Amino acid sequence: MPVNATLINLYHICHRELWLHAKGIRMEHTSDTVYEGKLIGNTSYQQRPEKYTELEIGGSKIDFYDARNKVVHEVKKSDKAERAHLAQVKYYLWLLEENGVEGATGILEYPKLRQTEQVVLTDKDRSDIMDWLTDIDLILARKECPGLLNKPICQRCSYFDFCYSAESG
Repeated sequence: MPVNATLINLYHICHRELWLHAKGIRMEHTSDTVYEGKLIGNTSYQQRPEKYTELEIGGSKIDFYDARNKVVHEVKKSDKAERAHLAQVKYYLWLLEENGVEGATGILEYPKLRQTEQVVLTDKDRSDIMDWLTDIDLILARKECPGLLNKPICQRCSYFDFCYSAESG
């Protein structure tokens, strides 16, 4: 499976979920948290589909791209995984650059929090992305699934039952 923005996001959250997702083991359809995030993304900026385009690039899909101003808009439910969200937007910007779109920027939006964050791609980000891609390839090449994180974020994860079904009380 080629690396896409979802895998970049998951790389910054949980290597186990990254590996499972890439292997086709998907649990998002069972998650109220994922459903709520999609609902927020679809209802917060209802005029967006008329103003911006959906862009598929390098195996990734940017939901809202302002081609005239070269701005990626990414809507998220909460800022709990902000590092992963920033990485995802930076990866979009890198993909655009790799495909000849210079000077694109991003806006990370948290409508429930009424917050936005400007995102730009730096030389350090470009270097980091190359490291992420190498690490992701190594994780995906593993024959065995990475271990459990066992962190508070696991409680809200769509893979929680899958990961902890064999755990005792």
